Amino acid sequence: MLQHFFGLFYLLAVSQLLSFTGSHADECPLQLNPQRVVVKYGGSVSVDCSTSVPHKGMGWEASEGPVPMTRDSLTTWRVPELREWGIETTCFMNYNKTQCTVYLPVTIYKTPDSVSISTVNHNGPMMERNQYELQCDVLNVAPVQNLTVNWYKGQTLVDQTIFTDTIKTPVNKTSKLLIRPDRADDGAQYWCEAKLELGEEGPQPPPTAPSEHLSITVYFKPIINETKLPSIVPVFRGYPVVIVCEAEGNPKPTISWSVNTNNIVYSETLSITDSTPEDLHCIASNSVGITIRRVKVSIQGKSLNYILSFAAAFALLLIIIALLIYVWKKKQSTGSYRSQ
Repeated sequence: MLQHFFGLFYLLAVSQLLSFTGSHADECPLQLNPQRVVVKYGGSVSVDCSTSVPHKGMGWEASEGPVPMTRDSLTTWRVPELREWGIETTCFMNYNKTQCTVYLPVTIYKTPDSVSISTVNHNGPMMERNQYELQCDVLNVAPVQNLTVNWYKGQTLVDQTIFTDTIKTPVNKTSKLLIRPDRADDGAQYWCEAKLELGEEGPQPPPTAPSEHLSITVYFKPIINETKLPSIVPVFRGYPVVIVCEAEGNPKPTISWSVNTNNIVYSETLSITDSTPEDLHCIASNSVGITIRRVKVSIQGKSLNYILSFAAAFALLLIIIALLIYVWKKKQSTGSYRSQ
């Protein structure tokens, strides 16, 4: 029974000792202000390390600007021009028969020397619906893990590239964008932007560096304006009609009319009569392709004079009928007045 009692006492004492040692080993009563720093390469930095408990000395261990140990309750790490990439900095204190330390996260950043945009393996105009590759080159930037490359068309964000490299020194990075332009993109302005997202401790708004704008030219096949050129054109005998063929394309299309196999007219307009062949073809062509629209000439059996004469006679008949009704109503109203 006594042996059992001493065993329990021993286990309790050991657990209390371990608990006491662990709590003090895990805690270091040092406070950093600020707790994290973001510094531009070559910029100044200043961080305070303080404590509220008695100690036997505290200071800074750093690969640049170390601070000797002091018995004061405050020590400051200060560097006027920070130029060491990957710097390691800790505040230490001799406390409770041991030395405890607190690590200071330091991020040194550098904005890019230049940001440029270009096309990959291509020069000149782009063909509609073909695929092309744009490239954005970011030179001498750090840290790359905080770099984001944004792609824009005009003012619209179209893509982003995020980098995961952990290297801290300046590097060159490339981002690429695949595009498949259509005719609506002719003259569109593409550009890219390098952005350093450095968190709340970093500069606000985050530093950015844009490229120049790249204006693209898109070549596309002609499209004929079908609203201005119906597929069937009525023609009255004796009265010619002028029809217009307009087309949009890049390069600007050439317009011609195929009246028959031996007659090609190079003009947007064409005058047709009742003797014009029944089938006409408007041809719009450029270096990309050819578009053809068929037009059927419909000769009307009656002449336009006949139709106008009939319309005039019908209108006159309506006027006469209206007058007769008016006179009849007038007589009716007069006779009714006399009978009273």
